[in-house]
Amino acid sequence: MFEEASEVFENMFKSSFPLTFIVFLPAVLILVSPLPAEAAHEFTVYRMQQYDLQGQPYGTRNAILNTEARTVEAEVLSRRCVLLRLADFSYEKYQKALRQSAGAVVIILPKNMSTMPQDIVQQFMEMEPELLATETIVPVYFALEDDELLSIYKQTQTSSTSQGSSSAAEVLLHTATANGFQMVSSGAQSKAVSDWVITSLEGRLAGVGGEDLPTIVLVAHYDSFGVAPWLSYGADSNGSGVSVLLELARLFSRLYTYKRTHAGYNLLFFVSGGGKFNYQGTKRWLEDNLDHTDSSLLQDNVAFVLCLDTLGSGDGLHLHVSKPPKEGSPQYALLRELEAVAASQYPDVKFSMVHKKINLADDTLAWEHERFGIRRLPAFTLSHLESHRHALRGSIMDMRPHVDLKKLSRNTKLIAEALARVVYNLTEKGAPEDLQIFTEQMQVQEEQLSSVVDWLTAQPRAAQLVDKDSSLVSTLEYYLARYLKDVKRHYVKADKRDPEFVFYDQLKQTMTAYRVKPAIFDLLLAVCIAAYLGVMYLAVQNFGILYNTLRRVTQPKAAKQH
Repeated sequence: MFEEASEVFENMFKSSFPLTFIVFLPAVLILVSPLPAEAAHEFTVYRMQQYDLQGQPYGTRNAILNTEARTVEAEVLSRRCVLLRLADFSYEKYQKALRQSAGAVVIILPKNMSTMPQDIVQQFMEMEPELLATETIVPVYFALEDDELLSIYKQTQTSSTSQGSSSAAEVLLHTATANGFQMVSSGAQSKAVSDWVITSLEGRLAGVGGEDLPTIVLVAHYDSFGVAPWLSYGADSNGSGVSVLLELARLFSRLYTYKRTHAGYNLLFFVSGGGKFNYQGTKRWLEDNLDHTDSSLLQDNVAFVLCLDTLGSGDGLHLHVSKPPKEGSPQYALLRELEAVAASQYPDVKFSMVHKKINLADDTLAWEHERFGIRRLPAFTLSHLESHRHALRGSIMDMRPHVDLKKLSRNTKLIAEALARVVYNLTEKGAPEDLQIFTEQMQVQEEQLSSVVDWLTAQPRAAQLVDKDSSLVSTLEYYLARYLKDVKRHYVKADKRDPEFVFYDQLKQTMTAYRVKPAIFDLLLAVCIAAYLGVMYLAVQNFGILYNTLRRVTQPKAAKQH
């Protein structure tokens, strides 16, 4: 019977070579076909800034990602998605990935920044401007760490590290057997957002006593900035400034309600948008009020403009000026009152004036008051920062813990007392320097400041994310309308022919890490399949010889058993 089967198989496979593959190949493919790729993990990623300002591109220019993951320890990073953890991040490692033509960079941030050592946080804050300073072709994303993402990073790091520390054979074996991760973004390529509108808000308290009253302008920009728009919460810069402005609006609206305390100054409050993009909202507001209308408080008798910026921390207050005020002017009166209140009521606060001329050659202005200075309006910026170059002013690390509520409340009261002394001319009337106006029922409400800061820092406020229909704008408008009169919006839209700013979309996406085998695994698998088919083909072609050999080997044993 076996001899007959031998002849049948031998004749069948010798006469028809394709039949060999018809019989064996489907079985082989069924046995060795890989399982479908498994989606290991989906997570949200936030893309680095992409915008144009004054025709100059900034940030990453790409959004599409579909490449295999590596960590920076790997020797070859070309066309790979380089994973970097904040704890191990450095500008040199980032540049290494770019020099080797990496396909993308994903920077993994801890979910709770307060757990990071302060030196690492400070180092990254100082690097953020460098990351944005030049145009980057490859997509750069940020992700918040979770258990799955940390596991992916560690597995990728192990695979990347082994490539440089083992022999060639070990590397080949490990590469063929290890699991890799294919990182795939969900969105399309980024494109410019047309007709984006930046919204600013204005409200006022009218003075009493005549028609040509002096006007004091209080300004704070509400938008935030950082290396990634969706991670920019701007607690101190400039959530603190907005919260101080709103509290000043509340306090002085109460004073202006009563005839006895209704002062002879107009108070104009302006919450500006686009502050982090060279103060676009303020620029348009000035153009509308000075160039395109015949009647405006800014055209008449402006005593001074006080811009509020980063007031939520620190043991000092600095009045930044482009031109030192002249003695006898309202600007000088404010400087004198700030010094007096700080010295008499808050001796621990180090107050100083910082003089810096406007440099029109710079791409961006240093402080918001410079926008007013260019239009020859007397203006200052009050901040606890001594320099406009401080990294806190444009960092994703500027979160709620950076605002010290006690110091924010102290700074608010100091500013309110100094303004009141100017508005009511208390020094000239002989009032003592330690006289406190905002006490008891008129005191600064710390709970109110806290709730405003908490609300502002509960959402990213990057200019690209806050449109005219945003709940943020509507809530600010409602808040101003509670205390001020003639509250209205001002809009700025980039010119279509020569835009001063251009924003881009695809700033937030879902990324999927697929667990995959490396490409060399497919190559080795193909070699094994080819070898298997070759052996099977030779066995079938020589089935008679193989059968006779096996028969001779087994026959003696069978004979001995009989």
